[in-house]
Formats: sequence, structure tokens, C-alpha cells
Amino acid sequence: MGSIPANSRPLTGPAPALKAPAGATDCHIHLYLPGFEPQPGGPPIAELATVEDYAVVQNRLGLERVILTQSNAYQFDNGSILAALEQIGPERARAVIAVSPDMTVSELERLHARGVRGARIMNLPGGAMKIADMKPVERLCRSVGWSMIVQFNGREIDQHIDALRSIETDYVIDHIGKFIDPVPADDPRVDAILRLIDRGNAWFKICGCYETSLAGAPDFADVAAIAKRVVNHAPDRIIWGSNWPHVGVPRERYPDDAVLLDILLDWAAPDQRQKILVDNPARLYGF
Repeated sequence: MGSIPANSRPLTGPAPALKAPAGATDCHIHLYLPGFEPQPGGPPIAELATVEDYAVVQNRLGLERVILTQSNAYQFDNGSILAALEQIGPERARAVIAVSPDMTVSELERLHARGVRGARIMNLPGGAMKIADMKPVERLCRSVGWSMIVQFNGREIDQHIDALRSIETDYVIDHIGKFIDPVPADDPRVDAILRLIDRGNAWFKICGCYETSLAGAPDFADVAAIAKRVVNHAPDRIIWGSNWPHVGVPRERYPDDAVLLDILLDWAAPDQRQKILVDNPARLYGF
């Protein structure tokens, strides 16, 4: 395979207006390291995105901790994410990997010691593990106390509701429910998300608003209405992620990372922001 070009994405810019509290955590980024090739079934890798690249973004945003999320490009090959986790260190990073049903509990225990804390379930095109096949993975995660992050089109939640209710470990409803396209905040499918959260083991991630919003930056008003409703309903169950390096959109739609952090100034009160950026990630990922 040909070599993957170096990162050319914008990394710097004005600091965000939001001054992140100590221990603030970015709960969703992807990294693409040299020497790791995309796998069959996943999308191509347009550019590398290294630990050093993200460190510039992290410093600009004033963040201290990060959750590395397995990229669809690598499918079940977790080599890149584990190498990145080793570089950053478990004091400042955790990882959510692709777990296959044929992995063993002892394998997961060894990965736990390295800083892995979860599995990715991706029900959109290119995902390695789909909701319909996740039950063995959920059992493995439960055996070692890991959570899962679950991404699907929120407009189709009725198709997945029984599977989501069956999850016994902690899990994160990813990307603000990923409504493609956004629905009104009082839509019954948003009600369904609130009911899942009220069951006690579901979390909700503010992440990737720019991927689905039709209103666009800087307010993302259509997605904001959904997020605000969930934040006010369950502030103890909300986490935030930048989704850097934003591979899901073309370069002309590339968001400003500071804007993505500053949305919390409008979407959450100061005490809620402390929970979203620090306290909740620390509980979920064991910092």
C-alpha cells in the first residue's frame, strides 16, 4: 500500500473562551499513526494524525486527559490505538477499542492493565462491530468492568431499543444520538434516549454536532436543542468529545476545535460543565 500523507489539518488558532477546569477530558478522538495500514471493510485513511499533532490541539484547548477511540479504518486491528496509548500513558489517556467476540477475558484483562476501558459499537457504514452482533462483546466488557460506546442513527432508535435495554454494562449513546437529520428536542425518539439514561447505565456524549447539524456553526442550533434537553435532564451522565481529527466531513466543513469546546458555554451551566468535562469522565473511565 502507498504511504499515507502527513497531517495537514489546522492545529492552532485562538484559545477557546471556555477555560477548561483541571482534569478536563476530551472523550473522543481518533489517531492515525505511521506504520499502521487501514484494514479491509473500513474507510481509507486520508492523512496521518499523530500523538504530537493532537498534543498541539489539546494544549490549545487547555485539556489534560483524553479517550482514544478506535478508528473504523482499522476495523479490529487495535495496533495503532494501543501504540498511541503507550506513548501518552495511562495517567492521561484511556482507550476504547474494537472488541471481537472471539477475544478472551484474559486478553481484556491484559489490555485493561494498559489503559483500555471500553469497546466501540458502530452501527453506521464502516463500523467493525454492529449492534446486532454486540451481545458477546457486551458480556466480555461486563466481565472486566468496561463500558461500550454505541453509535447509530438516532432516527432509527426504535429498531435498536430492545438491544439497548438489554445492555447490562455501562454504555455511552454516542454523538448526541447522531440524528441524521436532526429532530426537534421534544421528538419521541429523544424521549426514548432520556428513558434509557434513567435506567441507570446509559451515558450521553456531546460530540460531532457539526456532522449532522443543518444549522451549522457556531451555534449548531438544531443539534443544540437536543443536547440541552439531555444535559438538563441528566447532567451526571454527560461527557464531551472533540471528535478530532474530524475525518467524517470534507475539509471545507472542517470545524474549529475551540468552537466545539465553547458550545458548552451555551449548552451547560458552570456546575454542569465541571461534571461533563471532569467528574463524569473520571467516573466512567477510572481516572
